[in-house]
Amino acid sequence: MIKAAKDCTTMQEVRAGVDELDSQLVALLATRQTYMSAAARIKVNRDQVYDKARIEDVVSKVKARAHEQNLCTTIAENVWRELIKQSIAFELKQWDHIRK
Repeated sequence: MIKAAKDCTTMQEVRAGVDELDSQLVALLATRQTYMSAAARIKVNRDQVYDKARIEDVVSKVKARAHEQNLCTTIAENVWRELIKQSIAFELKQWDHIRK
C-alpha cells in the first residue's frame, strides 16, 4: 500500500506513490481515448475534429478544477493543451481510418 505524500520519509516511498498514480493516470487516459474514438465515429465532417471553442471550454474547466484541488493551474493548462493536441491527432487518424 502506498503512503500519502505527507507521510513519505524516503524517496522509495515517494517513487512508489508516483508509480501508482502514473498507473492510474494511464488507465484513465486509455478510457479517455475511447471517447476520442467515439467522437471520430460520430462526427460526420473531418473539420469538426478541431473545435477551438470546445478546446477553450475544456481548458477553462480544467483550470477551475485544478484551482479547487490546489494544482498549479499553469501545469494543468499545459498538460491539457498537450493532451488535447495529441487527442486531436489521434481522432483525425481514427476518423480517416473509419472512412477508408
